[in-house]
Amino acid sequence: MRTDRAAPKTSLVVLVLLVHLTTIGQAQARGRLGARGSVHQIEQKRIERLIAESGAETVAVAFCDLTTGEQFLIKPDENFHAASTMKVPVMVEVFRQARAGMLSLDDRIPLKNEFLSIVDGSRYALSPDSDSEGTLYRRIGQAETVRELLRLMIDVSSNLATNLLIERVTPERVMETMREIGARNIRVLRGVEDSKAFQKGLNNTTTARDLMVILRKIAERHAVSTRDSDEMIEVMLGQKFNEGIPAGLPKDVRVAHKTGSITGINHDAAIVYPPGRKPYVLVILTRGLADENKAQTLIKEISREVYRGMTHKK
Repeated sequence: MRTDRAAPKTSLVVLVLLVHLTTIGQAQARGRLGARGSVHQIEQKRIERLIAESGAETVAVAFCDLTTGEQFLIKPDENFHAASTMKVPVMVEVFRQARAGMLSLDDRIPLKNEFLSIVDGSRYALSPDSDSEGTLYRRIGQAETVRELLRLMIDVSSNLATNLLIERVTPERVMETMREIGARNIRVLRGVEDSKAFQKGLNNTTTARDLMVILRKIAERHAVSTRDSDEMIEVMLGQKFNEGIPAGLPKDVRVAHKTGSITGINHDAAIVYPPGRKPYVLVILTRGLADENKAQTLIKEISREVYRGMTHKK
């Protein structure tokens, strides 16, 4: 009988103790989160003011903190011309096919400057003057490895390398892989400078959310395989055009990213590695700023605001 009467008191004591310990644990967790930054510290109104003052027609922002999984989104599902950000999905597909044994990164691809329009199969060539990389054009008739073409496609945004790789892996397979990893709206239909396709509105397009999904897969080492994800990150860390997201960050912050720009379009999509914490993904897409310098300044300032929010560094 005494045991029966004592049991409720013991249970009550245990319950109170558990509640107390849980409260302490939650407080400690909040303290740790506050110390390393949270999406809630990002000044959304300040970012919205930067966008409004820029005069841009449309700006989309997609952010994901890989420590907490929290997201910060502005027009994440707005469609934009992808410009050269479409080269990231092509990179992922190259690694997927290499992993599947469909090609080798050491395969050598003949260098040519003749491609087929997706509209009618007519032939077209790329203009060296419109390409940010010119050495491949001087080597037409020779061959280059898939690995080197991939590096040139990402780090210096070579259009010729891009078209050679897309022709090898095919846009259809790029799209299949993107759907499998959860990028539902991005479209990679063709290579670069297919003017007939452009005139018919058959363009490569993306949303900020989809680029965030793709980069998150790579950053969390779930794109194809751990090793392949690591190699993709290493390639993107070699990016030569750093006037956007990296320009708003301290010099010691590593950034694996891909830019993209055409007339009135400027984008940057990045995995950012602040010292002492897990990375975050930040995608900024802009449309309607004819002055590229103004667009890059806007991207830089948004990047700075995000970093301040995540690190509490003003």
